[in-house]
Amino acid sequence: MILKNIKKATTGLIAGSCFFAIACAEILQPVFAQQLTSSITIDAKKVTGTFDPVWSYFGYDEANYTTMKDGKKLLSELAVLSKNPIYVRVHNLLNTGDGKVALKWSSTNAYTEDKEGKPVYDWTGVDAIFDVMVQRGMKPIAEIGFMPEALSTRPQPYQHHWQPGVPYDSVFTGWAYPPTDYKKWGELVYQWVKHCKEKYGEKEIKTWCWEVWNEPNIGYWKGTMEEYFALYDYAADAVKRACPGAIIGGPTSTGPRWDKAADFLKAFLQHCVDGTNNATGKTGAPLDYISFHAKGNPTVVNNQVRMNMAVQLQDVSRGFEIISTFPSLKKLPIIIGEFDPEGCAACSVKFNPQNAYRNGTMYSSYTAASFAQLYALAKKYDVNLQGAVSWSFEFEDQPWFAGFRDLATNGVDKPVLNVFRMFGMMKGKMLEVNNPNTLSLQQIVDSSVHGDQPYVSSLATLGTKELYILLWNYHDDDSKKSTALINLLLKNIPASKAMVSSYLVDETNSNSYTVWKNLGSPQQVTAAQFSQLEKAGKLQSVETNKQVAVSKGNIHYQLSLAGQGVTLLKVTW
Repeated sequence: MILKNIKKATTGLIAGSCFFAIACAEILQPVFAQQLTSSITIDAKKVTGTFDPVWSYFGYDEANYTTMKDGKKLLSELAVLSKNPIYVRVHNLLNTGDGKVALKWSSTNAYTEDKEGKPVYDWTGVDAIFDVMVQRGMKPIAEIGFMPEALSTRPQPYQHHWQPGVPYDSVFTGWAYPPTDYKKWGELVYQWVKHCKEKYGEKEIKTWCWEVWNEPNIGYWKGTMEEYFALYDYAADAVKRACPGAIIGGPTSTGPRWDKAADFLKAFLQHCVDGTNNATGKTGAPLDYISFHAKGNPTVVNNQVRMNMAVQLQDVSRGFEIISTFPSLKKLPIIIGEFDPEGCAACSVKFNPQNAYRNGTMYSSYTAASFAQLYALAKKYDVNLQGAVSWSFEFEDQPWFAGFRDLATNGVDKPVLNVFRMFGMMKGKMLEVNNPNTLSLQQIVDSSVHGDQPYVSSLATLGTKELYILLWNYHDDDSKKSTALINLLLKNIPASKAMVSSYLVDETNSNSYTVWKNLGSPQQVTAAQFSQLEKAGKLQSVETNKQVAVSKGNIHYQLSLAGQGVTLLKVTW
């Protein structure tokens, strides 16, 4: 009975707390008898490379959200995540229309034609979008697409009217077709880049990334593969003519674990190496970086969501493997143009129950664990991974916590955004993490985290006089999450004493979703409730400058981490 009472009294504490003093370990030992114990060693002298900010890339379909109230607010928050530039990729920048936003739709009316068929350029819409980014020090990934109505070989119907629950293919309307005139297409791109150079300055736009289209191997492109190569050649030639130092890349194709997508990626890379350029007649095409996508595949099993990270990482592995077969391209930067747990940000949980992971800690812990695998895979294949775009932003004027794949809802940050805040705090050199009892990279690539054992592990970086340790406790199945007791050994700390500060995302910390549910899940939120939710959505500190002993260069630290919890330790000396 005493044991049962101890368990009952401490379970709630464990769920909402990260740290326990070592002196309490004996009292708490019965609680952990059936839980995972993990021993992690991090040696400050075992540097494995630089900590490149591959996480600092975000994207969304609805480009016009950029200039709206909550869009501006979220971009301001993303812009200050770290001192590294934040890159933003959006669809629909060249679409014809009145600028009114809809799900999976935006327009800028950048290109029309007069009665004689002569081009009329209007950069007002795209300038407004880029202005918001540039004013915040962000860098556009300027997606060259989609096809203006006046250039489309099949313009009608042009604007789609897709909604969740409607077949996805209905989005592929007149904007997805090849141009009536590739020279006019090339001139449009030339004039656009020339205008950006004049408005923002050559030095600025040489730090941007330009890319041609999106997922041209599926319905986003209604032409052939060869016609996409022509589209790319004319666009890339135009970019380089307008600004020779500009960065151009592609093909932003879908996940290459699918054989047809792999074949498309290989054919595109081969074309860039030695194909005949459709615009110039020369051999090859400009290519400054390579882009493809990687998506997971959650399902519903026994009335609960089961995530699947394996297929997403298989996309990454296959893409890296393909790029590695091209000696002249192997060292080019790689940007995974979309890197997400599944494929449709605008598909809400109302129509897609497998997307119920999006509001709470399943999404945040998945994000920490999946991004960690990118660093390992890039090292395995010896490729130059520059970034991975989280296709997750916000959706204006939608219900609270409607289950879209977003970072914030109605101006309130969701738990997943706080993982990116943790990433943004980390800096310096990456350190080796010795964690012998955890799942291996290959196990996760093969099978995700479907077994009985949760995935408890860490990323660590070393700054000048500080050590950053990101830890997560992840499982694909909500029903299998459990608290982990982590014994952390930090070695070769060059000081006699140190201080630890910690930040936590779990069910009760840095979690606006839990607070919203506790408020009764209101759709009409009062000013006082909004203030409470907004505060709950920020990254919360649970320990500040706690002094710890350093013995012969070692720090022994013990903590508990709830299932689906993510914590960041900052050790300073």
